[in-house]
Amino acid sequence: MEKGGFAVYVVHSTFSVRDNQAEEVISIYQNRSRLVDKAEGFQHFLLLQNDKKPGELTVQLAFESKSSYLAWVRSEEFKKIHELEKNYPDKELSAVIPTVRQFQVVAT
Repeated sequence: MEKGGFAVYVVHSTFSVRDNQAEEVISIYQNRSRLVDKAEGFQHFLLLQNDKKPGELTVQLAFESKSSYLAWVRSEEFKKIHELEKNYPDKELSAVIPTVRQFQVVAT
């Protein structure tokens, strides 16, 4: 459940691309499918760019609970999104594997 209007489960997927590819990746996320936005318990999506390393990007997803997040990753919509990623024209981008970190919010 939500605590004081804040999500209680946050997931970061961090990956690096060449600096000159960062704008292309940002454009992909600016035009994302938004399927996750409809997921039960979804709170917000952010794409973060490292201030000192422009090619390092982090997708931040926030959910009202860990179970909401797990339901999302087991959904058909999640599978669709990740299948699309495999079909990027730039094969280097389609091969990027993020480092995923999951956080339980313990204070706000």
